[in-house]
Amino acid sequence: MKIVVAPDSFKECLSAADVAEAISAGLAKVIPHAEIIKLPIADGGEGTTEALVNATGGEFFFAKVRGPLGHKHGARWGILGNQHTAVIEVAAACGLDSLPIEQRNPLLTTSYGVGELIIEALNSGARKIILGLGGSASNDGGAGLMQALGVKFLDASGIDVAPGGGNLQFIQNIDIRSLDPRLANVQFEVACDVTNPLIGKEGASAVFGPQKGADREMVKRLDRNLTHLANKIKHTIHRDISNIKRSGAAGGIGGAMIAFLNSELKSGIEIVLDSLDIDRHLSNADMVITGEGRFDKQSLKGKAPIGIVKRAAQYDCDVYILAGSVGKDVLEPESLGIKEIINISPINVALDIALEFAYENLVNASSKLAKIAINN
Repeated sequence: MKIVVAPDSFKECLSAADVAEAISAGLAKVIPHAEIIKLPIADGGEGTTEALVNATGGEFFFAKVRGPLGHKHGARWGILGNQHTAVIEVAAACGLDSLPIEQRNPLLTTSYGVGELIIEALNSGARKIILGLGGSASNDGGAGLMQALGVKFLDASGIDVAPGGGNLQFIQNIDIRSLDPRLANVQFEVACDVTNPLIGKEGASAVFGPQKGADREMVKRLDRNLTHLANKIKHTIHRDISNIKRSGAAGGIGGAMIAFLNSELKSGIEIVLDSLDIDRHLSNADMVITGEGRFDKQSLKGKAPIGIVKRAAQYDCDVYILAGSVGKDVLEPESLGIKEIINISPINVALDIALEFAYENLVNASSKLAKIAINN
């Protein structure tokens, strides 16, 4: 029996690699001779670098870059096993999780450090860069990132506009003449885990601003500022990014990548699955096990497990999902192409206990799943 184990991380407790290890351990207790292929995955957010570097035999690097509030900190990025593809997570440079709640302020936070990581990749000779757009603390429309790459955002006096989403309103001119020339020879694959446009009621500010620290008035200001930035981009470099699908990803970094680097924004999970060459493994697999910390209605909108479900449907292999918790809003598994969705946590257990014993619960749930698979 060949089993592909391809889970996302269980946020706040286990990395995708740890989840895959726990599932595999549980399976091995019941089906010791099964061929188990471990392929930890991500959907463009946290864990993308780790998943792709480990799966391809690549190498990790660290660089000192500006954090979301401008302070230098260490950020990890990687080179895949082919030695010419870099992978960078926005969250590594300006991640929301790097700031305590009381310091989260999208009027001030910047994406500048992401541009510094891209410079590191260029210095390494990368010819392709996979950029994951999940988990950002910034709402600056990617202006900080582009400043690091050489773009000048100037006010009415010709002075560089200060960092942060709160200062975009002062931009009067955009000068791209100093954009790093090496970028012209680099292919970008931009991995998104959301489909929101840049502005409006479904835009970056309205939907994601509150979790980044914005109150109602700040959300309105941020949306006006992104609208202003989009108008200046349209006027100066003739690209209209305001309502493009996924342009609102990572506080508008998606839009900046389209406007300044002519990038195509793609589903993050699709990029990851292609990079892992997962079709080769699914083509002769008997079953696939995937999962994430919480599986609910949001998971159905392009998150990692559903990406696996869609790919596996092409190869007629059963798909099981393991989750730390399962939302009541999820449809019947069969209608989604899923054999079974399994909640690994005991009923009515407190969240802190569920997180503490997630590894053990995954092992136990996987053993039970193996027995179910054998009987089927």
